[in-house]
Amino acid sequence: MGKIKLAIVDDNTFLARAIREKLVEYTDLDIKYMVYNGSELLAKLEKSHNLDLVLMDIEMPILDGIETVHIMKQKYPHIKVLMLTVFDNDENIFNAIRAGADGYLLKEVEADKLYSAIKETISGGAAMSPSIAVKTLRLLRYPEKQESLTITEDLVELSVREREVLEQLSEGLSYTVIASNLFLSPSTVRKHIENIYKKLQVHNKLEAVQKARRQSLI
Repeated sequence: MGKIKLAIVDDNTFLARAIREKLVEYTDLDIKYMVYNGSELLAKLEKSHNLDLVLMDIEMPILDGIETVHIMKQKYPHIKVLMLTVFDNDENIFNAIRAGADGYLLKEVEADKLYSAIKETISGGAAMSPSIAVKTLRLLRYPEKQESLTITEDLVELSVREREVLEQLSEGLSYTVIASNLFLSPSTVRKHIENIYKKLQVHNKLEAVQKARRQSLI
């Protein structure tokens, strides 16, 4: 088997370099590139998706890690994704796994553990930092504690305008494009999106779209 081809996606250049430093000693790994957000990664993949695995940060501007995984897994299901995060909060873990992540590690993971997690993931395993594994088991055991998993959701009322904005958002359009399509200012669109998030009780676009589809709002 040839070298494992990797990409690192992290908006924090210091952390991205630190991750690369951990892996640079391993001769069977080939770090193809480092990019700073999800849309940069998707642009690279459009040109060539000859990659085996992506180390993906979660909190990033423009396109966060969870949305990026979701899009990636639809287009390039053969590429494995290991989420790397500073925080092991429950909601991110669950959303990342639901979006299609193959494993979930904390960024402070030691080099040898990161390396074996990459090898494990490539051979079909699911690598997780211990604290994350514990939380994932707890979420599966007590799903009622995971708010976003409850089936009985309060039904939400969105205004016609909010639905229009959300529909366009679900098609991956940017605020500025939505603004010009609907003859609004970008700041008005942003205000609508804030209201939508508040009403749906979600924190990002992917969750908003998923919840709105579950409730047939769009």
